Amino acid sequence: MRNGKVYLVGAGPGEPGLMTIKGLEAIKEADCIIYDFLANSRLLEHAKPGTETIYVGKKGNFKTISQDEINRLIIKKAKSGKTVVRLKGGDPFIFGRGGEEAEELVTEGVPFEVIPGVTSATAAPAYAGIPLTHRDLSSSVTFVTGQENPLKEGTSIDWKGLPSGKGTLVFLMGWKNLPLITKKLIGNGWAPSTPVALIRWGTLTKQKSVVGTLDNIVALGEEVGIKPPTVTVVGDVVKLRERLNWFETKPLFGKRVLVTRALEQSGDFTRVLERYGAEPITFPTIKTRPMAGSRGLDKAIKRLCAYDWAIFTSVNGVKYFFERLKALGLDLRELKGVKICAIGPMTGKAVEAHGIRVDLTPKEYRAESLIEALGKRGINGKRFILPRALKAREILPVDIKRLGGKIDVVPTYKTVRPTKEAGELRRMLLEGGVDCITFTSSSTVINFAAMFRKAELPELVRSVRIACIGPITAETAKGYGLTVDIMPKDYTIAALTEAMAEYYRQVSPLSAKGRRAAED
Repeated sequence: MRNGKVYLVGAGPGEPGLMTIKGLEAIKEADCIIYDFLANSRLLEHAKPGTETIYVGKKGNFKTISQDEINRLIIKKAKSGKTVVRLKGGDPFIFGRGGEEAEELVTEGVPFEVIPGVTSATAAPAYAGIPLTHRDLSSSVTFVTGQENPLKEGTSIDWKGLPSGKGTLVFLMGWKNLPLITKKLIGNGWAPSTPVALIRWGTLTKQKSVVGTLDNIVALGEEVGIKPPTVTVVGDVVKLRERLNWFETKPLFGKRVLVTRALEQSGDFTRVLERYGAEPITFPTIKTRPMAGSRGLDKAIKRLCAYDWAIFTSVNGVKYFFERLKALGLDLRELKGVKICAIGPMTGKAVEAHGIRVDLTPKEYRAESLIEALGKRGINGKRFILPRALKAREILPVDIKRLGGKIDVVPTYKTVRPTKEAGELRRMLLEGGVDCITFTSSSTVINFAAMFRKAELPELVRSVRIACIGPITAETAKGYGLTVDIMPKDYTIAALTEAMAEYYRQVSPLSAKGRRAAED
């Protein structure tokens, strides 16, 4: 059998957006992905269906598989004819043992390519506001392993040869040996007052940074609970963090935000939250499914030309409507002459993604405003189709009929509660592991509340902020005894996120001086 090929791919420092385009292409083409602990598992979402994924990482002193076994596994998969991606955190050739794996591939005659990645040695300091070189402070940078091969006799680090006090040193995997590292540096000419920064989980929204000096950084790190994976930066450039700390000053930085909307819709929301510095926790409380036995929908679709308006009140309504249109062997021509109304900009974008222009979007993204906007266009004598969820507010059909219109309400999909275990979420809430819970529809509130006993719910969320996308959702939340802290003026995900950011700016403003004090 002809050998496959191996790609030694750097997964970057943790933030998925820092993955290279070429690395992502390799993931998409792979038959087998063998990945490490520090390779963000979200990158696996880009793999094609049926791709084999094998975890071979290690965390702390716990090893799932030895390096020799990893080498044999890579070779075995490649020799079976597969395209193999060996996905490694950071860059495979910077303290990633990629060189060892490449040597084994050469020995076995297996073709390979190396796709470099963004190393945490540069990315973590950058996200902590520390440039590794600066014309006034440092003209050189040295990368040093903080954890040498334990089987070696002696050390290969030339402690005396390190440019004492004149350049920047970056230690990877050095937290465990930090007492030895600081002792060696001070013993070889580095001033005890030399600035040092510890950066844990660099580039991720759970990043934690501590700044001190060679003579106190060990104690400071232990005090705030620093653990691996940690990058250590030594040198005067650390002083620049005071002015250049851009990532950890984001308005929602470090806030753990529970996202309760359906999994297929949570991606955009989590990305927006991450841009604001939050750590999203995806816990969908609803799933959407197409209606079984959609005779009513089919009948309406086959006579679309009879309608004056099609009203879409959700992205899901758009999705399942057009899926059914296609399943019936029909296309957009059926909507010729039908005006399109979308309740909000996201619903409008979903419609326009199908190549159809939206004719009307109300100023406020709710049924009452939609009725007002339609009223200005004329409702009396007009025919409307409303593809929507099985259970929804009745204000639209009631008011359209009251104003002389005819409307066919067509259940297109239904929402169901996932069977996901609520025990883990209860534990997180009890332990203070959630800062804010977001609700983007009344269904998310109802299904969230159903996971707990009614009497325990207010106490579980007592110290958690509640953010609702609009007044209808907020009223539902209040009906379950929840205090709504955050609600935007515009009922969109972007506005909800900005409202959360503004809330935290007001309740916990932290000046640069105050932030430094907290770090110290």
